[in-house]
Amino acid sequence: MVEGGIAKADKTEFTECWRTTWKTPYIMRLALSAGIGGLLFGYDTGVISGALLFIREDFDEVDKKTWLQSTIVSMAVAGAIVGAAVGGWINDKFGRRMSILIADVLFLIGAIVMALAPAPWVIIVGRIFVGFGVGMASMTSPLYISEASPARIRGALVSTNGLLITGGQFFSYLINLAFVHTPGTWRWMLGVAGVPAIVQFVLMLSLPESPRWLYRKDRIAESRAILEKIYPADEVEAEMLALKESVEAEKADEAIIGDSFSAKIKGAFGNPVVRRGLAAGITVQVAQQFVGINTVMYYSPSIVQFAGYASNKTAMALSLITSGLNAVGSIVSMMFVDRYGRRKLMIISMFGIITCLIILASVFSQAAIHAPKIDAMESRTFAPNATCPAYVPLAAENAPPSRWNCMKCLRSECGFCASGVQPYAPGACVVLSDDMKATCGSRGRTYFKDGCPSKFGFLAIVFLGLYIIVYAPGMGTVPWIVNSEIYPLKYRGIGGGIAAVSNWVSNLIVSESFLSLTHALGSSGTFLLFAGFSAIGLFFIWLLVPETKGLQFEEVEKLLEAGYKPSLLRRRNKKGKEVDTA
Repeated sequence: MVEGGIAKADKTEFTECWRTTWKTPYIMRLALSAGIGGLLFGYDTGVISGALLFIREDFDEVDKKTWLQSTIVSMAVAGAIVGAAVGGWINDKFGRRMSILIADVLFLIGAIVMALAPAPWVIIVGRIFVGFGVGMASMTSPLYISEASPARIRGALVSTNGLLITGGQFFSYLINLAFVHTPGTWRWMLGVAGVPAIVQFVLMLSLPESPRWLYRKDRIAESRAILEKIYPADEVEAEMLALKESVEAEKADEAIIGDSFSAKIKGAFGNPVVRRGLAAGITVQVAQQFVGINTVMYYSPSIVQFAGYASNKTAMALSLITSGLNAVGSIVSMMFVDRYGRRKLMIISMFGIITCLIILASVFSQAAIHAPKIDAMESRTFAPNATCPAYVPLAAENAPPSRWNCMKCLRSECGFCASGVQPYAPGACVVLSDDMKATCGSRGRTYFKDGCPSKFGFLAIVFLGLYIIVYAPGMGTVPWIVNSEIYPLKYRGIGGGIAAVSNWVSNLIVSESFLSLTHALGSSGTFLLFAGFSAIGLFFIWLLVPETKGLQFEEVEKLLEAGYKPSLLRRRNKKGKEVDTA
Protein backbone atom coordinates (compact mmCIF):
# COMPACT_ATOMS: atom_id res chain seq x y z
CA MET A 1 0.00 0.00 0.00
CA VAL A 2 1.19 3.51 -0.71
CA GLU A 3 0.65 6.57 1.38
CA GLY A 4 -3.00 7.58 1.43
CA GLY A 5 -4.09 3.95 1.22
CA ILE A 6 -4.00 3.51 -2.56
CA ALA A 7 -2.02 0.71 -4.16
CA LYS A 8 -0.25 1.40 -7.42
CA ALA A 9 -1.50 -0.78 -10.25
CA ASP A 10 0.40 -1.52 -13.44
CA LYS A 11 -1.08 -0.10 -16.62
CA THR A 12 -2.93 -2.74 -18.57
CA GLU A 13 -3.27 -2.26 -22.30
CA PHE A 14 -6.44 -3.20 -24.15
CA THR A 15 -4.32 -5.52 -26.28
CA GLU A 16 -3.42 -7.55 -23.15
CA CYS A 17 -7.05 -8.61 -22.91
CA TRP A 18 -7.01 -9.95 -26.44
CA ARG A 19 -3.60 -11.61 -26.00
CA THR A 20 -4.80 -13.40 -22.89
CA THR A 21 -8.13 -14.50 -24.35
CA TRP A 22 -6.42 -15.59 -27.57
CA LYS A 23 -4.14 -17.86 -25.56
CA THR A 24 -7.00 -18.92 -23.25
CA PRO A 25 -10.23 -18.78 -25.29
CA TYR A 26 -12.08 -20.42 -22.40
CA ILE A 27 -12.04 -17.02 -20.62
CA MET A 28 -13.80 -15.31 -23.52
CA ARG A 29 -16.29 -18.17 -23.76
CA LEU A 30 -17.25 -17.61 -20.12
CA ALA A 31 -17.46 -13.83 -20.57
CA LEU A 32 -19.53 -13.87 -23.76
CA SER A 33 -21.91 -16.60 -22.58
CA ALA A 34 -22.63 -14.75 -19.34
CA GLY A 35 -22.67 -11.47 -21.25
CA ILE A 36 -25.76 -12.53 -23.20
CA GLY A 37 -27.55 -11.53 -20.00
CA GLY A 38 -26.28 -8.02 -20.74
CA LEU A 39 -27.59 -8.33 -24.32
CA LEU A 40 -31.04 -9.24 -22.97
CA PHE A 41 -30.81 -6.42 -20.43
CA GLY A 42 -30.07 -3.94 -23.23
CA TYR A 43 -32.66 -5.33 -25.65
CA ASP A 44 -35.53 -5.31 -23.18
CA THR A 45 -34.76 -1.80 -21.92
CA GLY A 46 -34.29 -0.44 -25.46
CA VAL A 47 -37.05 -2.17 -27.45
CA ILE A 48 -39.90 -0.50 -25.57
CA SER A 49 -38.92 2.94 -26.93
CA GLY A 50 -39.97 1.96 -30.47
CA ALA A 51 -42.68 -0.51 -29.52
CA LEU A 52 -44.45 2.16 -27.45
CA LEU A 53 -45.12 4.25 -30.58
CA PHE A 54 -47.11 1.37 -32.09
CA ILE A 55 -48.75 0.27 -28.82
CA ARG A 56 -50.17 3.81 -28.69
CA GLU A 57 -51.61 3.33 -32.18
CA ASP A 58 -53.26 0.00 -31.25
CA PHE A 59 -54.67 1.12 -27.88
CA ASP A 60 -56.34 4.55 -27.73
CA GLU A 61 -56.25 4.56 -23.93
CA VAL A 62 -52.44 4.29 -24.01
CA ASP A 63 -52.18 7.13 -26.53
CA LYS A 64 -54.39 9.42 -24.44
CA LYS A 65 -52.93 8.65 -21.01
CA THR A 66 -49.33 9.72 -20.36
CA TRP A 67 -49.30 7.87 -17.03
CA LEU A 68 -50.16 4.60 -18.80
CA GLN A 69 -47.27 5.05 -21.25
CA SER A 70 -44.92 5.71 -18.32
CA THR A 71 -46.28 2.65 -16.50
CA ILE A 72 -45.68 0.33 -19.47
CA VAL A 73 -42.09 1.57 -19.64
CA SER A 74 -41.37 1.70 -15.92
CA MET A 75 -42.94 -1.59 -14.78
CA ALA A 76 -39.91 -3.42 -16.16
CA VAL A 77 -37.84 -1.18 -13.89
CA ALA A 78 -40.10 -1.96 -10.92
CA GLY A 79 -39.64 -5.68 -11.65
CA ALA A 80 -35.89 -5.14 -11.90
CA ILE A 81 -35.82 -3.71 -8.36
CA VAL A 82 -37.31 -6.96 -7.05
CA GLY A 83 -35.10 -9.06 -9.36
CA ALA A 84 -31.93 -7.32 -8.17
CA ALA A 85 -32.91 -7.61 -4.50
CA VAL A 86 -33.79 -11.31 -4.70
CA GLY A 87 -30.91 -11.91 -7.12
CA GLY A 88 -28.36 -10.90 -4.49
CA TRP A 89 -29.64 -13.61 -2.14
CA ILE A 90 -29.87 -16.23 -4.94
CA ASN A 91 -26.31 -15.38 -6.02
CA ASP A 92 -24.91 -16.10 -2.58
CA LYS A 93 -27.15 -19.08 -1.80
CA PHE A 94 -27.31 -20.98 -5.10
CA GLY A 95 -24.51 -19.47 -7.16
CA ARG A 96 -23.99 -17.09 -10.06
CA ARG A 97 -24.73 -19.69 -12.76
CA MET A 98 -28.11 -20.63 -11.28
CA SER A 99 -29.09 -16.94 -11.09
CA ILE A 100 -28.39 -16.50 -14.79
CA LEU A 101 -30.46 -19.59 -15.67
CA ILE A 102 -33.41 -18.31 -13.62
CA ALA A 103 -33.12 -14.89 -15.28
CA ASP A 104 -33.31 -16.55 -18.72
CA VAL A 105 -36.55 -18.34 -17.80
CA LEU A 106 -38.04 -15.03 -16.60
CA PHE A 107 -36.99 -13.28 -19.81
CA LEU A 108 -38.68 -15.99 -21.89
CA ILE A 109 -41.93 -15.91 -19.90
CA GLY A 110 -42.08 -12.10 -20.14
CA ALA A 111 -41.42 -12.10 -23.90
CA ILE A 112 -44.21 -14.62 -24.57
CA VAL A 113 -46.72 -12.77 -22.36
CA MET A 114 -46.02 -9.42 -24.07
CA ALA A 115 -46.13 -10.84 -27.59
CA LEU A 116 -49.59 -12.35 -26.97
CA ALA A 117 -50.99 -9.46 -24.88
CA PRO A 118 -54.65 -8.63 -25.74
CA ALA A 119 -54.74 -5.51 -23.54
CA PRO A 120 -52.34 -2.94 -22.03
CA TRP A 121 -52.50 -4.50 -18.54
CA VAL A 122 -51.18 -7.80 -19.96
CA ILE A 123 -48.25 -5.94 -21.53
CA ILE A 124 -47.55 -4.50 -18.07
CA VAL A 125 -47.56 -8.03 -16.54
CA GLY A 126 -45.09 -9.18 -19.20
CA ARG A 127 -42.90 -6.15 -18.54
CA ILE A 128 -42.80 -7.04 -14.83
CA PHE A 129 -41.57 -10.58 -15.63
CA VAL A 130 -38.95 -9.16 -17.99
CA GLY A 131 -37.97 -6.75 -15.22
CA PHE A 132 -37.35 -9.63 -12.81
CA GLY A 133 -34.92 -11.09 -15.36
CA VAL A 134 -33.28 -7.74 -16.10
CA GLY A 135 -32.71 -7.06 -12.40
CA MET A 136 -31.04 -10.44 -11.84
CA ALA A 137 -28.97 -10.22 -15.03
CA SER A 138 -27.84 -6.63 -14.34
CA MET A 139 -25.94 -7.69 -11.22
CA THR A 140 -25.17 -11.36 -11.92
CA SER A 141 -23.58 -11.19 -15.38
CA PRO A 142 -20.81 -8.70 -14.44
CA LEU A 143 -20.28 -10.53 -11.14
CA TYR A 144 -19.83 -13.90 -12.87
CA ILE A 145 -17.48 -12.41 -15.47
CA SER A 146 -15.37 -10.58 -12.87
CA GLU A 147 -14.93 -13.70 -10.73
CA ALA A 148 -13.92 -15.75 -13.76
CA SER A 149 -11.39 -13.17 -15.03
CA PRO A 150 -7.68 -12.60 -14.28
CA ALA A 151 -7.30 -9.31 -12.36
CA ARG A 152 -5.12 -7.69 -15.04
CA ILE A 153 -7.89 -7.84 -17.66
CA ARG A 154 -10.94 -7.92 -15.39
CA GLY A 155 -12.08 -4.38 -16.27
CA ALA A 156 -11.92 -5.03 -20.02
CA LEU A 157 -13.80 -8.32 -19.72
CA VAL A 158 -16.53 -6.90 -17.49
CA SER A 159 -16.80 -4.13 -20.09
CA THR A 160 -17.87 -6.83 -22.58
CA ASN A 161 -21.04 -7.05 -20.52
CA GLY A 162 -21.49 -3.30 -20.95
CA LEU A 163 -20.78 -3.67 -24.67
CA LEU A 164 -23.44 -6.35 -24.96
CA ILE A 165 -25.92 -4.17 -23.03
CA THR A 166 -25.44 -1.32 -25.50
CA GLY A 167 -25.28 -3.84 -28.35
CA GLY A 168 -28.63 -5.20 -27.17
CA GLN A 169 -30.09 -1.69 -27.23
CA PHE A 170 -28.74 -1.14 -30.76
CA PHE A 171 -30.12 -4.52 -31.85
CA SER A 172 -33.52 -3.57 -30.40
CA TYR A 173 -33.67 -0.48 -32.62
CA LEU A 174 -32.76 -2.57 -35.67
CA ILE A 175 -35.54 -5.00 -34.80
CA ASN A 176 -37.95 -2.09 -34.31
CA LEU A 177 -37.14 -0.77 -37.79
CA ALA A 178 -37.37 -4.25 -39.32
CA PHE A 179 -40.93 -4.75 -38.07
CA VAL A 180 -42.30 -1.24 -38.79
CA HIS A 181 -44.40 -2.46 -41.73
CA THR A 182 -45.07 -5.98 -40.43
CA PRO A 183 -48.54 -6.91 -39.12
CA GLY A 184 -48.30 -7.13 -35.34
CA THR A 185 -45.34 -4.67 -35.23
CA TRP A 186 -44.86 -4.25 -31.47
CA ARG A 187 -45.72 -7.92 -30.74
CA TRP A 188 -42.75 -9.06 -32.83
CA MET A 189 -40.53 -6.38 -31.33
CA LEU A 190 -41.25 -7.52 -27.77
CA GLY A 191 -41.41 -11.26 -28.51
CA VAL A 192 -37.98 -11.54 -30.16
CA ALA A 193 -36.35 -11.20 -26.70
CA GLY A 194 -37.18 -14.85 -26.05
CA VAL A 195 -34.61 -16.05 -28.63
CA PRO A 196 -31.33 -14.92 -26.92
CA ALA A 197 -32.77 -16.08 -23.57
CA ILE A 198 -33.05 -19.62 -24.94
CA VAL A 199 -29.53 -19.41 -26.43
CA GLN A 200 -27.98 -18.29 -23.13
CA PHE A 201 -29.86 -20.92 -21.14
CA VAL A 202 -28.40 -23.68 -23.34
CA LEU A 203 -24.87 -22.20 -23.21
CA MET A 204 -24.87 -21.77 -19.42
CA LEU A 205 -25.82 -25.40 -18.89
CA SER A 206 -22.38 -26.35 -20.25
CA LEU A 207 -20.43 -23.78 -18.19
CA PRO A 208 -19.15 -24.05 -14.60
CA GLU A 209 -20.02 -22.08 -11.50
CA SER A 210 -17.86 -19.13 -10.42
CA PRO A 211 -14.57 -20.46 -8.96
CA ARG A 212 -14.75 -17.99 -6.07
CA TRP A 213 -18.26 -19.07 -5.12
CA LEU A 214 -17.21 -22.74 -5.29
CA TYR A 215 -14.25 -22.11 -2.99
CA ARG A 216 -16.54 -20.29 -0.56
CA LYS A 217 -18.74 -23.44 -0.49
CA ASP A 218 -15.70 -25.67 0.25
CA ARG A 219 -15.75 -27.18 -3.27
CA ILE A 220 -12.05 -26.49 -3.51
CA ALA A 221 -11.13 -29.13 -6.11
CA GLU A 222 -13.77 -27.78 -8.52
CA SER A 223 -12.57 -24.25 -7.92
CA ARG A 224 -8.95 -25.22 -8.66
CA ALA A 225 -9.97 -27.02 -11.85
CA ILE A 226 -11.63 -23.88 -13.20
CA LEU A 227 -8.76 -21.59 -12.15
CA GLU A 228 -6.36 -23.88 -13.99
CA LYS A 229 -8.32 -23.18 -17.16
CA ILE A 230 -8.20 -19.43 -16.56
CA TYR A 231 -4.73 -18.70 -15.16
CA PRO A 232 -1.24 -19.76 -16.32
CA ALA A 233 0.08 -22.72 -14.33
CA ASP A 234 2.57 -20.55 -12.40
CA GLU A 235 -0.22 -18.23 -11.15
CA VAL A 236 -2.76 -20.81 -9.95
CA GLU A 237 -1.17 -21.41 -6.54
CA ALA A 238 -0.96 -17.70 -5.77
CA GLU A 239 -4.63 -17.26 -6.69
CA MET A 240 -5.63 -20.26 -4.55
CA LEU A 241 -3.66 -18.85 -1.60
CA ALA A 242 -5.36 -15.45 -1.97
CA LEU A 243 -8.76 -17.16 -2.07
CA LYS A 244 -7.91 -19.19 1.03
CA GLU A 245 -6.89 -16.12 3.03
CA SER A 246 -10.00 -14.21 1.96
CA VAL A 247 -12.40 -17.06 2.74
CA GLU A 248 -10.81 -17.80 6.13
CA ALA A 249 -11.18 -14.16 7.14
CA GLU A 250 -14.82 -14.20 6.08
CA LYS A 251 -15.54 -17.42 7.95
CA ALA A 252 -14.07 -15.86 11.07
CA ASP A 253 -16.52 -12.98 10.68
CA GLU A 254 -19.32 -15.43 9.97
CA ALA A 255 -18.68 -17.23 13.24
CA ILE A 256 -19.42 -13.96 15.00
CA ILE A 257 -22.40 -12.59 13.05
CA GLY A 258 -23.98 -15.74 11.49
CA ASP A 259 -24.76 -16.78 7.90
CA SER A 260 -28.49 -16.04 7.52
CA PHE A 261 -29.71 -13.42 5.03
CA SER A 262 -30.67 -10.99 7.80
CA ALA A 263 -27.33 -11.58 9.50
CA LYS A 264 -25.51 -10.81 6.25
CA ILE A 265 -27.46 -7.58 5.81
CA LYS A 266 -26.67 -6.61 9.40
CA GLY A 267 -23.07 -7.67 8.99
CA ALA A 268 -22.72 -5.75 5.72
CA PHE A 269 -23.78 -2.47 7.28
CA GLY A 270 -21.81 -3.21 10.44
CA ASN A 271 -18.59 -3.90 8.50
CA PRO A 272 -16.65 -0.68 7.71
CA VAL A 273 -15.11 -2.21 4.56
CA VAL A 274 -18.53 -3.16 3.15
CA ARG A 275 -20.01 0.18 4.22
CA ARG A 276 -17.33 2.07 2.34
CA GLY A 277 -17.81 -0.24 -0.64
CA LEU A 278 -21.56 0.37 -0.58
CA ALA A 279 -21.06 4.12 -0.34
CA ALA A 280 -18.99 4.00 -3.54
CA GLY A 281 -21.13 1.36 -5.27
CA ILE A 282 -24.48 3.03 -4.56
CA THR A 283 -23.09 6.46 -5.48
CA VAL A 284 -22.05 5.42 -8.98
CA GLN A 285 -25.28 3.47 -9.59
CA VAL A 286 -27.55 6.34 -8.54
CA ALA A 287 -25.45 8.86 -10.47
CA GLN A 288 -25.66 6.66 -13.58
CA GLN A 289 -29.45 6.99 -13.59
CA PHE A 290 -29.83 10.62 -12.55
CA VAL A 291 -27.79 11.85 -15.51
CA GLY A 292 -30.98 10.91 -17.41
CA ILE A 293 -29.56 8.21 -19.66
CA ASN A 294 -32.54 5.88 -19.53
CA THR A 295 -34.93 8.65 -20.50
CA VAL A 296 -32.85 8.76 -23.69
CA MET A 297 -32.90 4.96 -24.13
CA TYR A 298 -36.55 4.43 -23.16
CA TYR A 299 -37.94 7.54 -24.85
CA SER A 300 -35.36 8.21 -27.57
CA PRO A 301 -37.90 8.22 -30.46
CA SER A 302 -40.18 10.43 -28.38
CA ILE A 303 -37.32 12.87 -27.70
CA VAL A 304 -36.55 12.94 -31.42
CA GLN A 305 -40.21 13.79 -32.00
CA PHE A 306 -39.96 16.54 -29.37
CA ALA A 307 -37.12 17.89 -31.55
CA GLY A 308 -39.53 18.19 -34.49
CA TYR A 309 -39.39 14.88 -36.40
CA ALA A 310 -43.00 13.65 -36.57
CA SER A 311 -42.64 10.32 -38.43
CA ASN A 312 -42.38 7.18 -36.27
CA LYS A 313 -39.97 5.60 -38.74
CA THR A 314 -37.77 8.71 -38.92
CA ALA A 315 -37.72 9.00 -35.14
CA MET A 316 -36.63 5.37 -34.75
CA ALA A 317 -34.01 5.66 -37.51
CA LEU A 318 -32.44 8.70 -35.82
CA SER A 319 -32.64 6.94 -32.46
CA LEU A 320 -30.67 4.08 -33.99
CA ILE A 321 -27.75 6.49 -34.34
CA THR A 322 -27.73 7.33 -30.63
CA SER A 323 -27.95 3.64 -29.75
CA GLY A 324 -25.08 2.83 -32.11
CA LEU A 325 -22.94 5.54 -30.51
CA ASN A 326 -23.68 3.97 -27.12
CA ALA A 327 -22.31 0.64 -28.36
CA VAL A 328 -19.20 2.32 -29.80
CA GLY A 329 -18.65 4.07 -26.46
CA SER A 330 -18.64 0.70 -24.71
CA ILE A 331 -15.79 -0.43 -26.96
CA VAL A 332 -13.88 2.72 -26.02
CA SER A 333 -14.44 1.83 -22.37
CA MET A 334 -12.95 -1.63 -22.93
CA MET A 335 -9.87 0.00 -24.45
CA PHE A 336 -9.21 2.49 -21.64
CA VAL A 337 -10.77 1.29 -18.38
CA ASP A 338 -7.71 -0.77 -17.38
CA ARG A 339 -5.27 1.81 -18.70
CA TYR A 340 -6.61 5.05 -17.23
CA GLY A 341 -8.75 3.69 -14.41
CA ARG A 342 -12.38 3.59 -13.35
CA ARG A 343 -12.45 6.82 -11.34
CA LYS A 344 -10.84 9.02 -13.99
CA LEU A 345 -13.15 7.75 -16.76
CA MET A 346 -16.25 8.46 -14.66
CA ILE A 347 -15.17 11.98 -13.71
CA ILE A 348 -14.31 12.91 -17.30
CA SER A 349 -17.58 11.38 -18.44
CA MET A 350 -19.59 13.41 -15.91
CA PHE A 351 -18.05 16.71 -17.03
CA GLY A 352 -18.99 15.89 -20.63
CA ILE A 353 -22.53 14.85 -19.63
CA ILE A 354 -23.17 18.09 -17.72
CA THR A 355 -21.96 20.18 -20.68
CA CYS A 356 -24.16 18.33 -23.18
CA LEU A 357 -27.24 18.51 -20.95
CA ILE A 358 -26.88 22.27 -20.54
CA ILE A 359 -26.51 22.71 -24.31
CA LEU A 360 -29.51 20.43 -24.96
CA ALA A 361 -31.58 22.52 -22.54
CA SER A 362 -30.62 25.64 -24.50
CA VAL A 363 -31.41 24.01 -27.85
CA PHE A 364 -34.88 22.87 -26.76
CA SER A 365 -35.51 26.31 -25.24
CA GLN A 366 -34.69 28.03 -28.53
CA ALA A 367 -36.76 25.49 -30.46
CA ALA A 368 -39.79 26.31 -28.29
CA ILE A 369 -39.29 30.08 -28.63
CA HIS A 370 -38.89 29.92 -32.42
CA ALA A 371 -41.64 27.35 -33.10
CA PRO A 372 -43.86 28.13 -36.14
CA LYS A 373 -46.68 30.58 -35.49
CA ILE A 374 -50.39 29.75 -35.63
CA ASP A 375 -52.42 31.04 -38.57
CA ALA A 376 -55.81 32.05 -37.13
CA MET A 377 -57.65 32.01 -40.45
CA GLU A 378 -56.38 28.58 -41.42
CA SER A 379 -57.07 27.18 -37.95
CA ARG A 380 -60.66 28.36 -38.26
CA THR A 381 -61.27 27.13 -41.83
CA PHE A 382 -59.04 24.03 -42.02
CA ALA A 383 -61.95 21.57 -41.64
CA PRO A 384 -65.40 21.48 -39.98
CA ASN A 385 -65.07 21.44 -36.16
CA ALA A 386 -61.32 21.13 -36.52
CA THR A 387 -60.10 24.13 -34.53
CA CYS A 388 -58.32 23.43 -31.24
CA PRO A 389 -60.87 24.09 -28.43
CA ALA A 390 -58.40 26.25 -26.51
CA TYR A 391 -57.75 28.36 -29.62
CA VAL A 392 -61.40 28.86 -30.72
CA PRO A 393 -61.83 32.34 -29.08
CA LEU A 394 -58.62 33.62 -30.71
CA ALA A 395 -59.52 32.09 -34.06
CA ALA A 396 -62.92 33.83 -33.96
CA GLU A 397 -61.14 37.15 -33.44
CA ASN A 398 -58.84 36.36 -36.39
CA ALA A 399 -55.93 36.91 -33.98
CA PRO A 400 -52.49 37.55 -35.53
CA PRO A 401 -50.02 34.60 -35.68
CA SER A 402 -47.73 36.19 -33.08
CA ARG A 403 -50.22 35.47 -30.29
CA TRP A 404 -49.74 31.67 -30.41
CA ASN A 405 -47.13 29.29 -31.76
CA CYS A 406 -46.93 25.54 -32.37
CA MET A 407 -45.52 24.77 -28.92
CA LYS A 408 -48.35 26.59 -27.14
CA CYS A 409 -50.80 24.68 -29.33
CA LEU A 410 -49.31 21.31 -28.36
CA ARG A 411 -49.23 22.22 -24.68
CA SER A 412 -52.99 22.86 -24.97
CA GLU A 413 -53.31 19.17 -25.95
CA CYS A 414 -53.99 19.94 -29.60
CA GLY A 415 -52.22 19.09 -32.85
CA PHE A 416 -50.32 21.25 -35.34
CA CYS A 417 -50.78 20.81 -39.09
CA ALA A 418 -47.67 22.31 -40.63
CA SER A 419 -47.78 24.57 -43.67
CA GLY A 420 -47.66 22.70 -46.94
CA VAL A 421 -45.62 25.47 -48.55
CA GLN A 422 -42.76 26.02 -46.13
CA PRO A 423 -42.12 23.78 -43.08
CA TYR A 424 -41.50 26.67 -40.65
CA ALA A 425 -44.31 28.93 -41.89
CA PRO A 426 -47.47 29.48 -39.77
CA GLY A 427 -49.79 26.46 -39.67
CA ALA A 428 -53.14 25.36 -38.25
CA CYS A 429 -53.82 24.55 -34.58
CA VAL A 430 -56.36 21.74 -34.76
CA VAL A 431 -57.92 19.07 -32.55
CA LEU A 432 -55.82 16.12 -31.48
CA SER A 433 -57.19 13.00 -33.20
CA ASP A 434 -56.27 10.25 -35.66
CA ASP A 435 -58.87 11.58 -38.12
CA MET A 436 -57.28 15.01 -38.09
CA LYS A 437 -53.85 13.45 -38.58
CA ALA A 438 -55.21 11.62 -41.65
CA THR A 439 -56.83 14.82 -42.98
CA CYS A 440 -53.60 16.74 -42.57
CA GLY A 441 -51.63 13.99 -44.29
CA SER A 442 -54.10 13.77 -47.18
CA ARG A 443 -53.24 17.39 -48.03
CA GLY A 444 -49.54 16.62 -48.23
CA ARG A 445 -48.80 18.23 -44.87
CA THR A 446 -47.22 16.91 -41.66
CA TYR A 447 -49.17 16.55 -38.43
CA PHE A 448 -47.26 17.21 -35.20
CA LYS A 449 -48.43 16.24 -31.72
CA ASP A 450 -45.23 15.66 -29.68
CA GLY A 451 -42.87 18.33 -31.00
CA CYS A 452 -42.79 21.18 -33.50
CA PRO A 453 -40.95 21.58 -36.80
CA SER A 454 -37.79 23.45 -35.92
CA LYS A 455 -34.57 24.71 -37.47
CA PHE A 456 -32.92 23.67 -34.20
CA GLY A 457 -34.04 20.02 -34.43
CA PHE A 458 -30.80 18.78 -36.00
CA LEU A 459 -28.80 20.41 -33.17
CA ALA A 460 -30.82 18.40 -30.64
CA ILE A 461 -29.87 15.20 -32.49
CA VAL A 462 -26.19 16.23 -32.66
CA PHE A 463 -25.88 16.97 -28.95
CA LEU A 464 -27.97 13.93 -28.03
CA GLY A 465 -25.33 11.94 -29.91
CA LEU A 466 -22.49 13.76 -28.12
CA TYR A 467 -24.21 13.11 -24.79
CA ILE A 468 -24.16 9.38 -25.56
CA ILE A 469 -20.52 9.53 -26.69
CA VAL A 470 -19.34 11.05 -23.39
CA TYR A 471 -21.70 8.90 -21.29
CA ALA A 472 -20.99 5.41 -22.63
CA PRO A 473 -17.22 4.99 -21.99
CA GLY A 474 -17.46 6.27 -18.42
CA MET A 475 -20.81 6.29 -16.66
CA GLY A 476 -22.23 3.70 -19.03
CA THR A 477 -20.05 0.73 -18.12
CA VAL A 478 -17.77 1.68 -15.23
CA PRO A 479 -20.41 1.64 -12.42
CA TRP A 480 -21.03 -2.06 -13.10
CA ILE A 481 -17.28 -2.75 -13.11
CA VAL A 482 -16.84 -0.96 -9.78
CA ASN A 483 -19.68 -2.94 -8.20
CA SER A 484 -18.33 -6.24 -9.45
CA GLU A 485 -15.01 -5.78 -7.63
CA ILE A 486 -15.44 -3.49 -4.62
CA TYR A 487 -17.07 -5.85 -2.07
CA PRO A 488 -15.48 -8.66 -0.01
CA LEU A 489 -16.29 -12.14 -1.40
CA LYS A 490 -18.78 -13.02 1.33
CA TYR A 491 -20.78 -9.85 0.75
CA ARG A 492 -20.37 -9.61 -3.03
CA GLY A 493 -23.84 -10.91 -3.83
CA ILE A 494 -25.54 -8.87 -1.09
CA GLY A 495 -23.50 -5.72 -1.83
CA GLY A 496 -24.04 -5.98 -5.57
CA GLY A 497 -27.75 -6.60 -4.97
CA ILE A 498 -28.15 -3.53 -2.74
CA ALA A 499 -26.32 -1.34 -5.27
CA ALA A 500 -28.33 -2.78 -8.17
CA VAL A 501 -31.58 -2.09 -6.27
CA SER A 502 -30.44 1.53 -5.81
CA ASN A 503 -29.80 1.69 -9.56
CA TRP A 504 -33.23 0.36 -10.46
CA VAL A 505 -35.06 2.48 -7.88
CA SER A 506 -33.34 5.55 -9.37
CA ASN A 507 -34.18 4.28 -12.85
CA LEU A 508 -37.84 3.90 -11.85
CA ILE A 509 -38.01 7.43 -10.45
CA VAL A 510 -36.44 8.93 -13.58
CA SER A 511 -38.35 6.90 -16.18
CA GLU A 512 -41.72 7.21 -14.43
CA SER A 513 -41.38 10.98 -14.05
CA PHE A 514 -39.82 11.90 -17.41
CA LEU A 515 -42.98 12.43 -19.49
CA SER A 516 -44.66 14.26 -16.60
CA LEU A 517 -41.57 16.46 -16.19
CA THR A 518 -41.47 17.34 -19.89
CA HIS A 519 -45.14 18.25 -19.69
CA ALA A 520 -44.62 20.41 -16.60
CA LEU A 521 -41.16 21.88 -17.25
CA GLY A 522 -40.79 21.39 -20.99
CA SER A 523 -37.89 19.50 -22.59
CA SER A 524 -35.53 22.38 -21.81
CA GLY A 525 -36.32 22.50 -18.09
CA THR A 526 -36.12 18.70 -17.79
CA PHE A 527 -32.63 18.48 -19.30
CA LEU A 528 -31.48 21.38 -17.13
CA LEU A 529 -32.76 19.51 -14.07
CA PHE A 530 -30.74 16.44 -15.09
CA ALA A 531 -27.66 18.67 -15.46
CA GLY A 532 -28.11 19.74 -11.83
CA PHE A 533 -28.43 16.13 -10.65
CA SER A 534 -25.30 15.26 -12.67
CA ALA A 535 -23.29 17.99 -10.93
CA ILE A 536 -24.28 16.55 -7.54
CA GLY A 537 -23.34 13.05 -8.72
CA LEU A 538 -19.93 14.28 -9.92
CA PHE A 539 -19.16 15.70 -6.48
CA PHE A 540 -19.99 12.46 -4.66
CA ILE A 541 -18.05 10.30 -7.14
CA TRP A 542 -15.01 12.52 -6.56
CA LEU A 543 -15.52 12.29 -2.78
CA LEU A 544 -16.33 8.59 -2.26
CA VAL A 545 -15.13 6.39 -5.13
CA PRO A 546 -11.54 5.03 -5.00
CA GLU A 547 -9.49 3.78 -7.92
CA THR A 548 -9.48 -0.04 -8.22
CA LYS A 549 -7.81 -0.65 -11.58
CA GLY A 550 -5.46 -3.62 -11.68
CA LEU A 551 -6.04 -4.60 -8.03
CA GLN A 552 -6.76 -8.11 -6.82
CA PHE A 553 -10.03 -8.43 -4.89
CA GLU A 554 -8.04 -8.83 -1.69
CA GLU A 555 -6.12 -5.61 -2.40
CA VAL A 556 -9.41 -3.76 -2.88
CA GLU A 557 -10.46 -4.94 0.61
CA LYS A 558 -7.22 -3.59 2.10
CA LEU A 559 -7.75 -0.29 0.28
CA LEU A 560 -11.20 0.08 1.85
CA GLU A 561 -9.93 -0.99 5.28
CA ALA A 562 -7.60 2.01 5.25
CA GLY A 563 -10.45 4.29 4.18
CA TYR A 564 -10.50 6.45 1.06
CA LYS A 565 -10.16 10.21 0.72
CA PRO A 566 -9.50 12.26 -2.44
CA SER A 567 -5.94 13.58 -2.59
CA LEU A 568 -7.22 17.13 -2.06
CA LEU A 569 -8.57 16.16 1.38
CA ARG A 570 -5.59 14.12 2.57
CA ARG A 571 -3.41 15.64 5.30
CA ARG A 572 0.22 16.10 4.37
CA ASN A 573 3.20 15.66 6.71
CA LYS A 574 6.05 18.09 7.08
CA LYS A 575 7.87 16.51 4.14
CA GLY A 576 4.89 17.16 1.89
CA LYS A 577 3.89 13.51 1.63
CA GLU A 578 0.29 12.38 1.91
CA VAL A 579 -0.62 10.41 5.01
CA ASP A 580 -3.70 8.35 5.76
CA THR A 581 -6.09 10.19 8.07
CA ALA A 582 -8.83 7.51 8.06
